[in-house]
Amino acid sequence: MWLRRVLFPGTVFQNQPSPRRLVGVVLATLLAATNGGLADEPKSDPNEELQGAHNQFVRVLRNSAHVAQTMQTAVVRHVPQDCGRNQPTVDLVAAVHIGDQAYYRQLNRLFEKYEVVLFELVSAESATLPKGGGDPNRNPVSALQNLMTGALDLEFQLKGIDYAQKNFVHADMSPAEFAKSMDQRGESLVQMFFRGMGYGLARQNGKPSGLGDTELLMALVSSASNRPLALKRVMAGQFEDLDGQIAALGGKDGSTLITERNKKALAVLKTQIGAGKDRIAIFYGAGHMRDMQQRLKDDFGLAPISTHWLTAWDMRDPPKK
Repeated sequence: MWLRRVLFPGTVFQNQPSPRRLVGVVLATLLAATNGGLADEPKSDPNEELQGAHNQFVRVLRNSAHVAQTMQTAVVRHVPQDCGRNQPTVDLVAAVHIGDQAYYRQLNRLFEKYEVVLFELVSAESATLPKGGGDPNRNPVSALQNLMTGALDLEFQLKGIDYAQKNFVHADMSPAEFAKSMDQRGESLVQMFFRGMGYGLARQNGKPSGLGDTELLMALVSSASNRPLALKRVMAGQFEDLDGQIAALGGKDGSTLITERNKKALAVLKTQIGAGKDRIAIFYGAGHMRDMQQRLKDDFGLAPISTHWLTAWDMRDPPKK
């Protein structure tokens, strides 16, 4: 109700969307699909059990009481399907853009092993990467992500990842390309919001998943020391239906957010392979990976052979004193 009143004053909804479902669907998708921080434009002057649903690139591990314990993202290795080739090796490194500090430390160590790491960031080629996470007010997605880091006691990816590593190669659109693509497709963030709302209503009227409004309310009113953990457990449930959320936001023809940015990333991959690079990582949001994996198969003849999981959110109860 509170969100409807703020965003749609004077509007009457026949089916009032659950604030948890509405916000959770859109926010979880954006957290997994896009690194909302924009780099500055160049100046003119120089103990767990697997429970519940999950997809191939993000999963939530729950204990026997069905309480979320960890949320994990995948590193999926791809090799040539043709037995006559053994190179290149391409790892899809799925990410959520706010996570534990230990998660980003582990990723930084992992990236040292590759010749090239193709990374996402909507920025110009010669842009200066934002230090310390950049300006949280540059765009609404970045503002949401920075807001959530405080609420969930997590870290923003742009703060946790060392983008100064020499093997990092930008593989994303510029702001101008992104805006042009959205304009050509007739897309907007408002449109994505309404698609997310429609998907949330459909899920709410069908078989619900994840946690409900009661759990959200209990998390919000819990003590300050317990609130981040309680909120993370509520939010984690939204990631278990990531594929459905991405499909809903993109529509049948895909979207700039996923489809067009993936095309740009794989064009850079083709260039790097042509330059003789054999051990390559593609570091993108988990929401991109299903489409990207299909393109690796169709356009590069690469198939997955192994999956390694990294813990992005540790939601276990702290040890009792």
